[in-house]
Amino acid sequence: MAFRFLFPLHAFVAAASLLGIAGHADALELKPFKDDLFAYPATLSSDGNGAYTVLDYREMRDINQRDEVPEKRVHPQYTDTSVRKVQQDLMLKTDAGDVRHVAVGKTQGAAVIVLYLHGQGGSRKQGVDDFTFGGNFNRIKNLMAGSGGLYISPDFPDFGDKGAAQVAAVIDHYADQSPGAKVFVACGSMGGALCWKLAGRKDTGGRIDGLLLLGSLWDESFFSSPAFKRRVPVFFGQGSHDVVFPVASQEAFFRSILAKSKTYPTRFVRFETGTHGTPIRMVDWRGTLNWMLSKAPQ
Repeated sequence: MAFRFLFPLHAFVAAASLLGIAGHADALELKPFKDDLFAYPATLSSDGNGAYTVLDYREMRDINQRDEVPEKRVHPQYTDTSVRKVQQDLMLKTDAGDVRHVAVGKTQGAAVIVLYLHGQGGSRKQGVDDFTFGGNFNRIKNLMAGSGGLYISPDFPDFGDKGAAQVAAVIDHYADQSPGAKVFVACGSMGGALCWKLAGRKDTGGRIDGLLLLGSLWDESFFSSPAFKRRVPVFFGQGSHDVVFPVASQEAFFRSILAKSKTYPTRFVRFETGTHGTPIRMVDWRGTLNWMLSKAPQ
């Protein structure tokens, strides 16, 4: 039996009003949150009308100057922890097993839903840590809460079929609670294996509206997936010095998507000199998700 949440009347009224917004994804844009602090660094090169961009990433500036304690605690101006008021650590009972997850924002009547799937050795806590990765997880939490959305960071048992089944159950549950919401899945590192599995499933492949691969991997099976046939937007962020998943392989996969369809909605951002975790720290959540909202299947 699916886990159910109880809300006061005013929450249902607010949810109902948001459904009208969510029903028109082309009109929905995430509201700004510290956009100046999280703006991309200078563009070194770009082609394909902006589909492929190389950015000037620098560790000294983008980690050492941005963080109070490098890689552990960002300077205070990058975060707003009041968002914790709408953050809940929950358990969802599903046919695929119990799924612990953190939800931030509206668990019913959300205008948009974003999930973050962690990589090897991570947990649901990584995706809601306010201070690591330059405060970028705090930003996505605030962006979603401030725009009437829902952000979810789940635990899962593996990067195979069982993990995919549990994440799919979470998506099904919350998408049912917010029937007008577009659903986007961001995958860090090995979490990308789940992104591609979700794209290939008949249920989630027909339901998700965009994928973000952050320092992650590629999968040729995507071309036969329901998600590809629906032309869901795909974003790739990759560090040029990623030794776990080489940038050249991910770039080749990105270009193979465009080779299949020149107009396919996909973007690639290469962080020059960046390493494996750089895209999670540096991705412009607002710019990327607003682009996805404009390109999502109707």
